[in-house]
This record gives sequence, C-alpha cells and structure tokens, in this order.
Amino acid sequence: MSQLVLLIQQYGVLIVFAVVLVEQIGLPIPAMPLLIVAGALAAGGEISWAACLAASLAACMLSDFFWFRAGRFYGKRVLRLLCKISLSPDVCVSQTEDKFRLYGVKSLIVAKFIPGFNAVGPPLAGAMGTSAPRFLAFSFTGSLLWSSVGVGAGMLFHNSVDRLLASLETMGGAALSTLAGLLVLLVLYKYVERRRFLRLQPVERIELQELHALLDGGHAPVIIDARSLTAQQLEAAIPGALNYLDCTTGELMTALDKDSHIVVYCSCPNDVTATQVARQFLANSFHRARALHGGLDAWNAHHKATGT
Repeated sequence: MSQLVLLIQQYGVLIVFAVVLVEQIGLPIPAMPLLIVAGALAAGGEISWAACLAASLAACMLSDFFWFRAGRFYGKRVLRLLCKISLSPDVCVSQTEDKFRLYGVKSLIVAKFIPGFNAVGPPLAGAMGTSAPRFLAFSFTGSLLWSSVGVGAGMLFHNSVDRLLASLETMGGAALSTLAGLLVLLVLYKYVERRRFLRLQPVERIELQELHALLDGGHAPVIIDARSLTAQQLEAAIPGALNYLDCTTGELMTALDKDSHIVVYCSCPNDVTATQVARQFLANSFHRARALHGGLDAWNAHHKATGT
C-alpha cells in the first residue's frame, strides 16, 4: 500500500487517469479505491483534488465516447463481445437492455455505480441511435458524479483511510493475499452460480438446419421472438415470427395447436431467454417446444453466408 501511495504522490493525476481509463475500458481493475486514496492524499495537501477529479473525468469521457462510437458502428456485436467477457454473460444482455429501455440515456447518470451496466451502457446508447450531444451530456454528468463520490469520500474520511492504509501496510503480504483470495472467491462464486443456472435449463435445442427442414417440408413451425424490446429495435426479427411480448402467455398458448413445432429464439448468450420461454410452453403440454440453438445470430449468419 505504501507503494500505491508513493505512486500517487510521484505521478499524481497520471496514475489516476491511467487506472480509471483502464477500468472504464473494461478491464477488471477497480479504480474507486484509488480515487478514495487520492482524495485522502488531497485532503492532506499532497496532491490537488481538482486535478484528480479532472483526470478521472477525462478518462471516463474518453472511454465512454470510444464505446459509444463502437456501438454506433458495430451495434450488437460490441454488446455481445462485452457480455462474453463479463462474469455473468447469461444475464448481461437482457439486464442491460431492460435498464436502458426503462430509463433511456438518462440511465448513464448512475451507470458507473452498477457493475456490468457501466461497460455496456455507452455502446448500447450508440447502437440505439442516441445523438452525440445528448450522450455526452449524460455521460459527463454520470462521470462527474462517480468521480466526485470517489475523491469526495477520500477527502471526507481521510483519517479513516490513513488508518486503513497503515493497517494494510503492517500486514504486508497478508493483505495482498487476502484481497487476491477474495477476488478468486468472487470469480468462483460466479462460475458455480452460472453452472447451476445452466443446469436449470434442460430444454431441447433445435439446430438451424432442422428448422429450415421443417420450413421447407411444409410443417409450418411456430417461430417465437423472445427478445427484449430494445433488442428488437437493434435487429430485425426472423420473417413470420410471433412477438412474445405482444400478448400474454395465456392468450398465445390458447391460440396455438399443442402438437405444433414451437421454436423460440433470442439474441442472448446460451439462448437463456429462449430456453426460459420454451420451458413455459413445455409446462403447458407443448411437447414440441424447443429453443433455437444460436438464436438470431445463427439465423443471420446463415442467411448472410448464403446470400438469401
């Protein structure tokens, strides 16, 4: 910890800028503790609190605008990439899309305080066609709020921060081992949680080739789009698909033949939403309900490759 303090004292705002930028880009390096330490040092007059705040704000805005432009040009592909590298990829897309649909670009004000949403919010705003001035206004507000909380907390509780740093310094390697152990436990917990979640999804999948065989053979499978409203705005649906969100589950099931082939798709990792919807159909005696393996991504990739 003394080395951390020494680095901040020696390089000041450059260290703050670099660490915040790396975290905002998406790497799992927590920047908030650094901001708190920097705020505590600023309270003692060792560095400038205004310079720390400006450095953090600049790093946030640079990262946010980068991901905003990436989302504008690459859309859903950027969101899938970010969710694949998250600790909870199965719920990353759906949770982010739901938050953005409820609050729109205004959600960026608190996005940096919400794990997962921080990295996905800016590219989602770009993919949804948010104007650059409107995005920058809310991104700036959220970045300023987040940076101010970190630096301000360090300045307000600088005596407690100093005592904590002193305690960690006396612990030496034990403190580092403890922090590393907690990080490993967090990753392990997320892994076990994800495995348990996947075991709760024993829904049969249908491959794209089999779906095309059903369509070509005149079996008229019922294709159901289970994506969120935000996802539907980003990509067109499979032709002829029924929108699951357009009607209640009971109305939809009453209108369908229980012997029909039901194919549910989404655009989320591991087809999570599709399997959840397909399970509801199976529970109501639709014994041919299945989730499309690969979802809309597989459909689009096939038709792009074949030119159809």
